[in-house]
Amino acid sequence: MTRRGSEHALLPDLDRIADRLRTADAAGELREAGPGDVVDGVAARAVARPTTVDGVAAVLREATAQGLATVARGAGTALDWAAPPERADLILDTGGLDRLVEHGAGDLVVVAEAGLPVAALLETVGGAGQELVVDLPPARLGGGSTVGGALAVGASGPRRLQRGALRDLVLGATVVLADGTVAASGGKVVKNVAGYDLAKLMTGSYGTLGVIVRAAFRLHPVRPTRRWVVASGPPADVAARARAVVVSQLAPGAVEIDRPAGSGEATVAVLLEGQETAVVRRAAEAAALTGGDVRTDPPGWWGVLPDDGASEAVVRGADRTGRTAGRGDVGPPAARGVLAKATATLTGVGALLTAARAAEDAQGIGVAVRGTAAGVLHVAIGDQTVERRDSTLPGELAASAAPEGRGGAFAGLESMGNRAGEAAAVAGVVRELRAVAPSPRDGTVTVLRAPRDVRDAVDVWGPVGGLDLMRAIKRRLDPGRNLAPGRFVGGI
Repeated sequence: MTRRGSEHALLPDLDRIADRLRTADAAGELREAGPGDVVDGVAARAVARPTTVDGVAAVLREATAQGLATVARGAGTALDWAAPPERADLILDTGGLDRLVEHGAGDLVVVAEAGLPVAALLETVGGAGQELVVDLPPARLGGGSTVGGALAVGASGPRRLQRGALRDLVLGATVVLADGTVAASGGKVVKNVAGYDLAKLMTGSYGTLGVIVRAAFRLHPVRPTRRWVVASGPPADVAARARAVVVSQLAPGAVEIDRPAGSGEATVAVLLEGQETAVVRRAAEAAALTGGDVRTDPPGWWGVLPDDGASEAVVRGADRTGRTAGRGDVGPPAARGVLAKATATLTGVGALLTAARAAEDAQGIGVAVRGTAAGVLHVAIGDQTVERRDSTLPGELAASAAPEGRGGAFAGLESMGNRAGEAAAVAGVVRELRAVAPSPRDGTVTVLRAPRDVRDAVDVWGPVGGLDLMRAIKRRLDPGRNLAPGRFVGGI
């Protein structure tokens, strides 16, 4: 179901916007919105597709002057993450800004426009034996996820453990603010906004502070040899083994944990990269430390979001940068429930895994956890039902006490078709996971994607530190709340 966001939404003067766009950017386009021009259930009224930075500035300047709300869109692979905007009068499609501006192979730097697909950037720099260590999930990478979109959602993948998240790799960015001001910070600076590191400020802000139009990134040489060490066991034990690897001298490229929904076991996978002799030796040491086996290929779930349903063939079919040949290689994702992002301290990951199983017992819906052992994980909730463990009954009696055909009680959730009951169950899971981390310093659980009824039943952001400061920055950069209003925490 789509909605307009407000019965009092302003009607855009499309002729004025089109005139401003044509004057600044002859190749730019403006059209009325179609059925597919929706931002997480909120229908837009028009779509602008500029091809230059000046074109973006002209569109935003006029749209803001008209009091319109503008939402930037890349490939749309994460457009349903975070909160829906209060309104979306205008979608600003960055697909026309798709140029790779500069690749300084000798300096390990690349500069790209926001609408360039990450896969295209990886292909270009890969020809020089280099890579941008972003590790997007295959479904997003194959779906055309763009440079600007990856920055806007604060993307990171398995190798953030050693190389950092995308925000740590961005050297500078050029941004257009709501009033049409073009500002930049960091590498390749044209004009600074005093006091702000715009590149890092925009990363993870979901387009609520400005529209990213260009960014510079630090690259890394591709390491020639890779090995994975994989071990399974009880979740608490696996978390302890993963933690031992993280704090060891093995210098792992990544340490990932996967705990499937309804499972009593978890798996840890350790990535070692580098020169072959050293990698083989370190892999043997990691195998001895974890009790795992050494492999030349990653496990099928590696780098895949827990609700994407990508097969092992998808991951094996990607090259060493994580690229796939195109959208067709990924295939449609499985039916998905709620996706959340959980952070924890290094010692708190085990407690998070334990809480996931306890939440399944209490709520009767699946809770899959996957991500880095250093404490940045994704959680898929409600994509399947699971049997409830009843500690007061023997196994046979617990099964026989369940409703016919269920195989186990669903913790009072009589039907997954009962939307109110499902939303309440998801809210219960989120509460139990958040209880593991009593403060934002200990960890957070943020609901990234969920149906409307689930969002109505749960605080999708949870406790957040520094909210007053974030609101002050929003007022400074977008005082009229014209950029994706309401998409970010605290209604920013």
